[in-house]
Amino acid sequence: MSIAACAEIVRRGDADRFLATMAAPVAARKILFPIYAFNVEVARAPWVTDEPLIAEMRLQWWHDALEEIKAGGSIRHHEVVTPLSEVIDGETVEILQRLIRARRWDLYKNPFDDEAHFAGYIDETSGGLALAAVRSAGGKMEEEPIRDVAWAAGLASWFLAVPQLAASGRFPLVNGSEAAIRDLAVEGLRRLASSRVPKDARAALLPCWRAGPLLRQIKSRPWRVLDGSLT
Repeated sequence: MSIAACAEIVRRGDADRFLATMAAPVAARKILFPIYAFNVEVARAPWVTDEPLIAEMRLQWWHDALEEIKAGGSIRHHEVVTPLSEVIDGETVEILQRLIRARRWDLYKNPFDDEAHFAGYIDETSGGLALAAVRSAGGKMEEEPIRDVAWAAGLASWFLAVPQLAASGRFPLVNGSEAAIRDLAVEGLRRLASSRVPKDARAALLPCWRAGPLLRQIKSRPWRVLDGSLT
């Protein structure tokens, strides 16, 4: 299957990652686009239907497709699954399956259990995706700093989505006070400052480039998360 099909899915569904990946070396794009296309399809699954059971079935379809890749036998012919099977290994499959499990929160309109649940959701959906990308693209970076950089980026992206999520009946924040939002931004900036990205991991972490500017803006003006005025 053509990598171009995966690139088009990312272009339509995740403009920031598309532009960041287009700035990466060509060899890296062939690895990153299938992973990011997978992420687009999984992330959108809960939003294409009002029926949680149907959305559960969509997520299970992707979980099963990953299981086929891990088993190494017959793999379903699909514009994303086929190229994805060529760039990830069994350990990366498990990382992406945890991402799918975290995404099940999106199916319902329940609040996060607590701050730890929220932090774990960001870690699995953003940190797990970044870890899969770095590992598959040949980066040698340790896992913790990858997850820290991606957690900060995932948090920044989540803040951008808060007004839309709230409008759809979700509860995107455990504590929506300005003080709590500022504290989260400070934690994201701390994680960014403590992580150093080696050259061989940069292509896979290019999508995180907006994290610092956004989190600094939120730190000084946390109300912008609530009124949708983040830029």
